[in-house]
Amino acid sequence: MNDEQGLNLLIVEDDFLLAEAIGDYFSSKGWKVDAVTDGNHALEQFEVRMYQLILLDVMIPGRNGFEVCRRIREVSDVAIFFITARVMEEDELNGYALGADDYVTKPFSLPVLYAKAMAMMGRLRGHDPIRKLIRGDVVVDVRTHEVWVQGEMREIAPLEYEMLLFFLENSNRIFSREQLLIRFWGYDFDGNERVVDNHIKKLRKVLSGSRCVIQTVRKSGYRMEVS
Repeated sequence: MNDEQGLNLLIVEDDFLLAEAIGDYFSSKGWKVDAVTDGNHALEQFEVRMYQLILLDVMIPGRNGFEVCRRIREVSDVAIFFITARVMEEDELNGYALGADDYVTKPFSLPVLYAKAMAMMGRLRGHDPIRKLIRGDVVVDVRTHEVWVQGEMREIAPLEYEMLLFFLENSNRIFSREQLLIRFWGYDFDGNERVVDNHIKKLRKVLSGSRCVIQTVRKSGYRMEVS
């Protein structure tokens, strides 16, 4: 089992060969990789899946990398690395101002890129970056799928676990029932949206007494608040 199990990468790059090379390298390390070629598809993909890292080319079709970064930063603190052949100082400063975490200039070494990525994961998640995710008084071991609330281990079903991880990684962001259905049940699901409510109810029971609370946002959906 790789230490990186459970980490998801989104590559936004219109150079197919480069995207494939990056994807193959990260996949060989245990990451799950998705790749898109333009800014519009990047935002669509971001809506339906949770990522720990986004590698984002600046010059892509549709919305450019700067616009994609700006939109994502409005709702998420996911790690974002710009990948670019452009080395103009104003571009680099603009990227950092928009919330990028790092800049990688083409051509680059895949091992160095990977090392940068893992260093970022360590800074985001603490000294044991892959093993535990901590929000408030909730701790999740992403390798064993164990969940502790206020120091007490809680029983949790597989689907509720996936939903919990998703909400913890995207705290303070509102998700509609439709978005949650697509994320956890898929586009082809024929059931009623109320299935989401039922699983949210179960997840709230798991989190009972904690500082992580899933709030109902009227006419919008659900949001996890961490106090």
